Order: sequence, then structure tokens, then C-alpha cells
Amino acid sequence: MSDPGWIHAAVERYERPLVAFAHRHLGDVEAARDVVQDAFLRLCAQDQAAVADHLAEWLFTVCRNLALDRLRRRTHEVAMDAQDSVIAELPTSASPPSQPLEAAEAQASLLALLATLPPRQQEIVRLRFQQGLSYKQIAAVTSLSATNVGFLIHTAIRALHQRAPADLEFSHAH
Repeated sequence: MSDPGWIHAAVERYERPLVAFAHRHLGDVEAARDVVQDAFLRLCAQDQAAVADHLAEWLFTVCRNLALDRLRRRTHEVAMDAQDSVIAELPTSASPPSQPLEAAEAQASLLALLATLPPRQQEIVRLRFQQGLSYKQIAAVTSLSATNVGFLIHTAIRALHQRAPADLEFSHAH
């Protein structure tokens, strides 16, 4: 049985990012919360020692699989444009008051560009840049090789640069 304090810490750290991740797959925040709850229930049944060293990969993989299972069970198509209705929180920064609007506009433009990528590339880019997962962690979540993850990120960034208007600036630090 897992330590309740460890489970609580995992919920505190990963609940919000997992809900946002599941929401992008499902297009429904309540369904996303259900999937995340199921993922944490499964975590409670795991041996802490078996998953502690790869907790992020484990949680995102379980959450992804549960969300995909739920999508398969649906009888109707889910509108994919709902995926951008949840915008990941930006870290707080000490920026001048004139910059928040410009940053929000740039972020909205970047999210619109991101929506033009194939779904697999969108998912990988979001896991890397919004959730902060490493290539190895993304590979574990998506069942791809780390090399393939790197290639898809590189391809996505190149496509985003080509499609971006000249006045939109964004960095792509790995």
C-alpha cells in the first residue's frame, strides 16, 4: 500500500496539469476530472516503490490511456476545437504592466498556430512545453521512442516558425 502523504503530494503536484491534459483529449472538463480521479485511484493501488522514480510518466500514461478509452466508448464525435479552451497557466513573472496584454495576444496566436499541427505533434509539444516533460518521459507516455519524440518536436517547431506571422516571437528551448 502506498503512503497517503505521498499520494497527497502527487495529487497536489499533478492534478491540475493532468486535468488540462485530459481535457485536451476529451473536450469536457468534467470527463477530464473523472479520468484524473480514476488515474489517482489507480495510483493508490500501486506500490509506491514501483512508480516513484517515474511518477510523471506513469500518471500521464494512465491518464492518456483512460482518456482514449473514454473517447473510444463515446458514440459521437467530440469537437476538437474545444482543446484550446483551457490555457495552461503561465508562470508568474515580474514584467512591466504594459506586457500582459501583448503576452496574452502572443499566446493566443501561438495556440491558434499549435491547433494547425497534426494531433500527435500537438500532444507532444504540449507535453514538452506546457507540462515540462522530458523527451524520455514523453516517449513513455506516448509509446514512442525518445528519438521519434525529438523528431516530432523539431518538425512541429519548424512548422510553427514557418506558419508564424513575422511579428510573433517565441522561443523553443529544449
